[in-house]
This record gives sequence, structure tokens and C-alpha cells, in this order.
Amino acid sequence: MSLHHHKQFNDKSDLYAAARPTYPDELFEFLFSQCPDFEQAWDCGTGSGQAAVSLAKRFHHVEATDVSPQQIANATAHKRVHYSVQPAETTHFANDAFSLITVAQALHWFEFNKFWPEVHRVLKPGGIFAAWGYSWFHISTEIDAIIATKLMPPIKNFWAAQNQLLWDGYQAIPFPFVTIPTPQIILAQQWNLAQLLAYLGSWSAVRHCIEANGDEFFVELTAALGKAWGSAEEKKVISMDFHLMVGRHEA
Repeated sequence: MSLHHHKQFNDKSDLYAAARPTYPDELFEFLFSQCPDFEQAWDCGTGSGQAAVSLAKRFHHVEATDVSPQQIANATAHKRVHYSVQPAETTHFANDAFSLITVAQALHWFEFNKFWPEVHRVLKPGGIFAAWGYSWFHISTEIDAIIATKLMPPIKNFWAAQNQLLWDGYQAIPFPFVTIPTPQIILAQQWNLAQLLAYLGSWSAVRHCIEANGDEFFVELTAALGKAWGSAEEKKVISMDFHLMVGRHEA
């Protein structure tokens, strides 16, 4: 990960941690069903530690790494999770150390020509690699249209190029493992208006646009969503496009 992208996740890491969607139990139960054992897992690009803590429900020990010191500082503590600041592509872990390696909402930031050899080095034969991410979301025709017209045009030029890999469902990312068929995972949140706005405000493109051009567009977005939402405390279902790739490391 470049220094520029490192900085993106250092900025407002507390906001990032608070505004992220939660992953469903069905995702982890599927991954656990594929694992050869539950000795040790690695959550790479851990961010707030959300996935790492879920892995610790079954694994005896979880290593959770991120290139951002601020992300690690804000990560959720757990007695079976050890956090450290390390780049994805070069770690101090031993060979064949892990039965499961996960990457949640981060794979598109990595340097694949360096990351895949590192994964092959530290993932034991028969071990599982899993990466997933979420991209766009859907609430209702009216609210989706407001976001499409009030938010997306102003921030269009502030996205990092790597996001396109996520938007394309990770289809363009090379995957050097024996692919395991995956079940359909539904990622849906129930959020009120403040929670949705916090999530939108955590987008790096939104933050960069505000820094460059001011927050008038976000003020207008907030007002338009407020009119369409109804009671601000009402919780609506936010359905997110979810992409999952899972493979086994064969010796």
C-alpha cells in the first residue's frame, strides 16, 4: 500500500471505525466450515478489527495487521486478538503459520505481485484464504436517486483508482488459489438517517472533496435526505452489494 493510501486511512480512523457496516454471522460460519483447524488466523488490513474479533469466536489466536497506526489504535480489543502495524506485503510471521487468512474491504489496496507470495508463504497447506468487500447500496428508489444526483457527481473525481477493482466485484484481481464455491451472503444494515450520513461521511472521496471544495454539497445532501427519510430516527434497510472470494492453498 502506498504512503498516499496509508494516509487516507490514518485520517479520521475513529470515524471510519464507528461508521462501518457489520458482517453477518453466516459469512464466518461458512469460512469456519472450510478451515482445517482453528489454531491461528490472520486478518490482514484489519482496520477497526471487526473481522478479527469475529474470527476470535472460533480461533485460539488471531493476528490482525494494518499499515495504519491510527486504525490499530482505534481497533476493538479482544483477548485472543493481537494487533500490529505491518504492511500486507511484508510481515514477520513464520512460514505456514495460519489456517485462515482474511481480508475485509481492503484487498483492492494491496500490491498483488508482493502480497500473493507473502500469503503463500504464511498460509499452511490446506489453509483457506478469503477476501470480501461491499460497494454500492440500495435503500429506496427515492433515496437512491437523491444520493445519485446530490452526492456522486461532486465526489466523482476524488475516488482513488483502486476502488474500481471493488466496484467490479474483484473480478479483475488475480486469484492464485483453488476457488471454493461460496453461498450467497446478504449484507444488510438497519440504519437511521444519522448512521447513514456517518457512513457516507466516512468515504475518503467525500472527505477529500470537502477539503478541496467545502461541504456545501454535503449540507444539500443532508437536507434532501432529511425530507425524503421521514422521521430521522426511523431505521431503514440498507442492502449492500457484497463480493466474496474464497480459495484453498494446496501444497
